[in-house]
Amino acid sequence: MRGPWSVRELQRQIDSNYYERSGWSKKPDLLAQKVNDKAEKPTFRQELKSHYVFEFLGLAAKNVIEEDELEQSLIDHLEEFVLELGMGFCLEARQKKLLIDDRYFKADLVFYHRILKCHCIVELKGHRLDYADLAQLNMYIEYYRRNYMQPDDNPPVGLLLCSEYGQEMVEYVTPNIDPNLFVAQYELQLPSKEKMREFLLKENKG
Repeated sequence: MRGPWSVRELQRQIDSNYYERSGWSKKPDLLAQKVNDKAEKPTFRQELKSHYVFEFLGLAAKNVIEEDELEQSLIDHLEEFVLELGMGFCLEARQKKLLIDDRYFKADLVFYHRILKCHCIVELKGHRLDYADLAQLNMYIEYYRRNYMQPDDNPPVGLLLCSEYGQEMVEYVTPNIDPNLFVAQYELQLPSKEKMREFLLKENKG
């Protein structure tokens, strides 16, 4: 059986011998339903990474790349991009026009997550994180909440992918933005062993 379990939930089912219990059960479908009803439901906070590597684009880190070029490269390599994001993402729109007052704004990429049942708005920034980037994505999340969210949907989520961000800015700003807005860093090449070691140590401490 395949289910949208978190890593922690999967480990819990392994520890409880779910596979063996399913084989012994006279009604495995009923057992599966009960297990899924009690299972910890995955969340975006669990699913999203804090660091993405777009090495499949074939771009050197030293290249100067504009946001629209990055977006086009990701679309050209959509399968690899979706695999990097994780299971469940379905592309719904690119440069989605949002009419707010008398102005049009454009959300870079809009996905619908079929497992978590919500929209995910992805903004790509080719520079260090700025407060205006967060305010913009925060506005898009609220727009989708009011205009696109269906009764059986979960609230929309925003993912801001930037080339670099300062931890202090994120900590100071996040109390004032939507809790479903997440910031992550991307790299065009795999980091060096030293940088990867430093990153893993930082992640483990968190």
